[in-house]
This record gives sequence, C-alpha cells and structure tokens, in this order.
Amino acid sequence: MKQFLLPRAAAASLAAVTASAFAQHSDADLAKQLSNPVAALISVPFQLNYDERFGDARDGHKLYLNVQPVVPISLNSEWNMISRTILPIVDQHGVPPGSNPSGLGDITQSLFFSPKAPGPGGLIWGVGPAFLLPTGSEPELTARKWGLGPTGVVLKQDGHWTYGALANHIWSVAGSDNRPDLSSTFLQPFLSYTTPTAWTYTLNTESSYDWKNEQWSVPLNAMVSKLVKFGDQRVSLGGGVRYWADGPDSGPHGWGFRLVVTLLFPK
Repeated sequence: MKQFLLPRAAAASLAAVTASAFAQHSDADLAKQLSNPVAALISVPFQLNYDERFGDARDGHKLYLNVQPVVPISLNSEWNMISRTILPIVDQHGVPPGSNPSGLGDITQSLFFSPKAPGPGGLIWGVGPAFLLPTGSEPELTARKWGLGPTGVVLKQDGHWTYGALANHIWSVAGSDNRPDLSSTFLQPFLSYTTPTAWTYTLNTESSYDWKNEQWSVPLNAMVSKLVKFGDQRVSLGGGVRYWADGPDSGPHGWGFRLVVTLLFPK
C-alpha cells in the first residue's frame, strides 16, 4: 500500500502550528484560572492603585501597592484550602488632611475551603474565615483592631466567561480602646471574558459598607490583562481604570487607575 508523506518543511510547519495552538490553549486556561479566586493555582499579584481627590478640599491622593499571594493547599482528594492574603504598602498625601503617611497597612487574610470538583451545573464555591491583622506601621494606616468574620465566593465558568461574586464581613474583636469598633461588609461581583489568545477583560466592583457610619464605598473597575511568558515564567500583565460611584465625603472621588503584574506558578 502506497504511503503519502508530507514534505519535511510542511511537516515542521504543521508541528509548529500545532504546538502553538496547544500553547495558546494552555495560556488561555491559565488566564481563565486567574479569574477564579479559588483556583488550584499559585499566583502572586502585585496590584498598584492610585486614587485622588480625598478630603473636603479634594487635594489628597493615595498610591498603594497590594501584594496578594494566593496559595492552594490540598487537604485530601476532595477539598482544597485556598489562602488569599492582601498586604498593602501605602503612600498617602493629605490623607487625612495635613498628614503624609507612608508604610504598611493592615493585612487581610482569607481562607477558603473549596471542593476540588465543581458542583451541580458547574458551580464553583468556597467558604471560610477572614481575618484583619493590625500590621499598619503608621497611625493613619491602621485601624489598630483585630478583626474576624466569614468570607465566601461563588462563581461559574461557562466557555470564555467567568461570573460570580466574593464577599466577606469583618467585625473587630480586640485591639485599641481608643479606636472605633469595626463592622464592615465587602462585596465583589465580577464578570470576565478570556479569549483563546489569553487576553482577559474584566468588570467588577469592590464595594464596602461601613455599618457603624452607614456609608457605602463603591468603586467600579474595568480591566484588561494578557498572559505572557518571560523565559519559563508565566506572567499576567494588566491595567485599567476605576470610577468612584459612591463614598464618604473624606474618601476618593472621580477616577483612579490600577496596574497589575501577576506571577503564576502552575503545578
């Protein structure tokens, strides 16, 4: 029986196209995992934020870098525990008026217990505790309170789309008697679309409600990111804008921006 063989150049070209397709598919999968807060993926985002027009005179501004390592820990064949940490490094001017503090802010630590396999209908979820640690290095950058409360996330990934919401509530449980008690709810509904070439477009809000002062803070974020490789290291590079739809009189107003560099360490 006669065999038909591709010319060597054509075979090499086909192999390169196939390898490229697999690489794109792999990168797209990793980019999509970044949209899942409880994905079994080690990542270290460095999130740079800028907001302005603080205070009655609208002359304050704030630049802060959130270092946010995410570490999944396998508990058994069915469950993961996902550790998510937010460590802020802050530089403020005129916040509060007359002060220019710089240094570490308070750490928020969340632990999500999440099934390894999606539930009925492809639903992905996780629940657990959230902690506030008074690590702020300056009086203006810390609540001087220890906080504790529940956190949870629920989402679905359908084709290129990811949509869901993350929430927590933290009450102060100890700390300085000279500082006001805390009772704050955080809500983060999100929607993202990831392309086959590992571009991701995201809309979310990171709203919080201060139950003590009965005040909402509602920033609306629009982001775009791209997964790339530097040698063997996969990195997600992103940026976007933020608009403050609501907030206290002393808080930020108008527009801000965000830049994100995320290191990925797939297993």
